[in-house]
Amino acid sequence: MTSLPALLGAMTAILQAHALCKQVTNVETKEFSAEQFLFKIRVALQDGNHLQVRIYYNQGHIDYAYQLFADAPLLRWDNKEEFDHLSTYPHHHHDEQGKVYPSPLVGDPLSDVQTVLQIISEFISSRPRA
Repeated sequence: MTSLPALLGAMTAILQAHALCKQVTNVETKEFSAEQFLFKIRVALQDGNHLQVRIYYNQGHIDYAYQLFADAPLLRWDNKEEFDHLSTYPHHHHDEQGKVYPSPLVGDPLSDVQTVLQIISEFISSRPRA
């Protein structure tokens, strides 16, 4: 069984341990029952961008949204049930232009966040510096 304290604690620990993450802040937590809760975390990244992680857990089902942003969204991943033409449905990825692609995420927040951090690291290192 997954609990709010266990999942939030593990997610926070992963983010705090990652070299890209400068400050991790829990901005929203709601527990409706032991089997239904949500949390939202915002992370200040070393390059000045931010990552937001939103997890909604309901009786074993997890809805997630990860978003890299500065003044506007840069990269997003979620499993909202749209884009059923994608091979990874419902998991999908939005790029900087808002185009939608298949996603490598699988709905396991503790492994998915590590994948997201790796992709963000590659994205940041590939961008020209100002």
